[in-house]
Amino acid sequence: MLRSARFKLAATLEDIDYEQPRGITKSKLAALVTCDWLRRKQNLLLTGPCGTGKSWLSCAFGHGACMRGYSVRYFRTSRLLEAMTIAHGDGSYAKQLRQLARVDLLILDDWGLEPLTQSHRNDLLEIMDDRHNQSSTIVTSQLPVSKWHDSIGDATLADAILDRLTHNAHRIELKLSFTTPIDIFLKPVVKGLIRYSGILFCHLFNTSSKA
Repeated sequence: MLRSARFKLAATLEDIDYEQPRGITKSKLAALVTCDWLRRKQNLLLTGPCGTGKSWLSCAFGHGACMRGYSVRYFRTSRLLEAMTIAHGDGSYAKQLRQLARVDLLILDDWGLEPLTQSHRNDLLEIMDDRHNQSSTIVTSQLPVSKWHDSIGDATLADAILDRLTHNAHRIELKLSFTTPIDIFLKPVVKGLIRYSGILFCHLFNTSSKA
């Protein structure tokens, strides 16, 4: 199951870092890490700026689903839509829809990064309609959910797509952590400088006292 999922990243629910200030806590994720939402055919929407770990977290949930016997498939949204465009041309479109409908958990990463064509909108509606109340979908996006409607580009189709995707969805809004790799590097340096300054001050104080 793990191989067929084709995860972008090697991630597990056990390795979630709750110490980073990203807007996620153990209490907030407690109900989700059990994967009970998969049994209930519910969806999960992960939003937040670039670098907050949305893709990693989606793969972690996907890994957890695999470990519980669910079938999972990961796609970057743009590549799935490209594959559906090819399927229109080679006659495999209906087969592709059936395969996607059978997957217990479909992960769509980087939703809303690129403009959608009319064909893409129709494809998304077909995919979401087949999965509605039948299986679960994880969507990650840099856009807040409130902007998804406009990003789809067709009000009628946007209503239909989002109605099927969001009405029974859990939502996690990730925040950007200000702990960057350079911060991690600088912390021990700063601590060292503070320690050295204290030692130097004590040395100068003792020297001046003796004088």
